[in-house]
Amino acid sequence: MRDATVERAGRGQPAAGLEDSERNFRLLVQSVTDYAIYMLDPSGIVASWNAGAERIKGYRPDEIVGRHYSEFFTPEDRAARIPHGALKVALENGRYESEGWRVRKDGSRFWALAVIDAVYDEGRHIGFAKITRDMTERREAQLRLERAKDRLALVQKMEAIGQLTGGIAHDFNNLLTIVSGQAQLMRARAAAEKDIRALDAIEMAAKNGANLTQQLLTFACRQRLNPVVVDLGERLRATRELLVSSVGSSVTLSLDLAADVWPVEVDVGELELALVNIAVNARDAMPQGGTLVLEARNEALDGGGLAPLAGDFVRLSLTDTGSGIPDEVLPKIFEPFFTTKRLGKGTGLGLSQVYGFAQQSGGDVAVASAMGEGTTVSLYLPRSFKSPVAAARGVEQPASSGGTVLVVEDNVEVAEVGAMMLERLGFKVLRCTGPAAALGILSGGSDICLVFSDIVMPGDMDGLAFARRVRERFPHLPVLLATGYGNAAERAEHRFPILRKPYDSDALGSAIRRAMAEA
Repeated sequence: MRDATVERAGRGQPAAGLEDSERNFRLLVQSVTDYAIYMLDPSGIVASWNAGAERIKGYRPDEIVGRHYSEFFTPEDRAARIPHGALKVALENGRYESEGWRVRKDGSRFWALAVIDAVYDEGRHIGFAKITRDMTERREAQLRLERAKDRLALVQKMEAIGQLTGGIAHDFNNLLTIVSGQAQLMRARAAAEKDIRALDAIEMAAKNGANLTQQLLTFACRQRLNPVVVDLGERLRATRELLVSSVGSSVTLSLDLAADVWPVEVDVGELELALVNIAVNARDAMPQGGTLVLEARNEALDGGGLAPLAGDFVRLSLTDTGSGIPDEVLPKIFEPFFTTKRLGKGTGLGLSQVYGFAQQSGGDVAVASAMGEGTTVSLYLPRSFKSPVAAARGVEQPASSGGTVLVVEDNVEVAEVGAMMLERLGFKVLRCTGPAAALGILSGGSDICLVFSDIVMPGDMDGLAFARRVRERFPHLPVLLATGYGNAAERAEHRFPILRKPYDSDALGSAIRRAMAEA
């Protein structure tokens, strides 16, 4: 380099001025700290080292000058001879640019944007100029932005599907109420065994349809939950036998529960259903048997990671040793009716229920999977600072009978089923198709012991507004509401007991008892 300088000075440029220029340039390069700038000889040996290189990569000049620049590459990149290939491309094309993981002196990795330029002097290749910038923070910010966009798209998609599924639930549950109710009533009159078996099949089909609708409503966050604060460790240990029976003898289930796991406020039935749905999916991914681990840990989340939540949460994870989930399938697993199982082997609603339960409980669900290595499904449930309550255990008393129940239902067939069940329970029944007519009957001084009304009805006054009007005018009159649409039930704000459609005589009797006790 010095010889070339002298030669240029001989052509008319003062050597002293050129030396000052080169010294200033070296000072400029040395003062840069945001970029690692250094020279390599033609074989890739480090020949110079600036302050930015020391800050980013961690080496002092005396520790790295004279060593090959492949020291900064990951072992897998070195094994693939990527450092040598980069120099070859730079020599052939004049420049090489790349992004990828690089390794600091302490072994930690960072995401680098690297540029290699071939350097020539008087047409002779004398080495390479290497510039590296640490892009780790920018890359993580970009990944967070992409995850947020993907999450928003998923939420919007799920909301659209949820509105569709929630919209059909009311009418579908009314149909199931008619089918199931009439089957129950006919069974009481059936004499032949074959007729009873046929009615049993009809009832079972209606019950399965009701379960499917309930899972759809849970997914759509339109299923009314009954949350209570529970000791999660105690609840999970109590659920163990249920999970064991769900996965079968070929799967070994083990519990790994933190001793200090926080209490959570959840609907216990929906929590158990979510765990069973996850466990059954894990079982199906292990047809030859395997291991399923249920883990519970406290976690303080900062809004990053798989679950974009912030605050104190309990993470419930079920990890299997199954076949794993392909990357192209992962974004679809929570969609209703999506399944990779053979026809008749699954409804595609199990994980949809898990998703809806997590969202409605104020948490989230995340899935990590690798082909051939298994899957981990993690439920994040917000910590509760209330004290856990013991579940009330008692024997329900039968509903008091003998009075008159006012049935308010716009669907004639549903009203008929409800009236016939009430009569079997020993009540007299008055029926009307809307709130206005019902208020007229109540104002006329009829001896009514309970009002039984649907929530979703046409007109200016729905069942909830009607119930509030009854509560204002007749404060001691019990009101029982019924609905097949979870969003309508949520609007009741737990002010009135609600019976979920489709219902049977036992559920109706219990709901009447509860309504009368509350009144």
